[in-house]
Amino acid sequence: MLLRFIYAVVVFLTLSLNSAITVHAQTPAINLAQRKEEILKYVNLHRTSMGLKPLALNETIAQAAEKHSKNMATKVIPFSHDGFDERMARLGKQLKQVYGWSENVAYSEKPAKEVVAMWLNSPGHKKNIEGNYNLTGIGIVRGANGELYYTQIFLRKQ
Repeated sequence: MLLRFIYAVVVFLTLSLNSAITVHAQTPAINLAQRKEEILKYVNLHRTSMGLKPLALNETIAQAAEKHSKNMATKVIPFSHDGFDERMARLGKQLKQVYGWSENVAYSEKPAKEVVAMWLNSPGHKKNIEGNYNLTGIGIVRGANGELYYTQIFLRKQ
């Protein structure tokens, strides 16, 4: 009788743990690659609505943006544009013939459309989105606090 009771408890606990794991596993995760594509889509929708050319995604710029987002997310630097001049100097050396640059940062759990809307509601960020640029890179990293840290770099290259 005692063995049957112990067996029932073990089965119950096993099923309970598996159920908890299954429920947790079904929680949707944010696909960061998809989120980057959405940011680019909404930025370019705004640009084309203003008669501006869409921005092309550049992997070298995206890597620099990703590194900056990671540094903010891991608290290597505060949420800021710290190191902007150095980032742009490195990108200028790597890409050659770069004639203009700017950067937007954000941290938020909101959908991509709302992140871009926040930027468009800020005069400085909007100016960057509407600037005379043709290339961009986007980096998004999740911080320990659960927030997503965004960096979008804009460059004009001939």
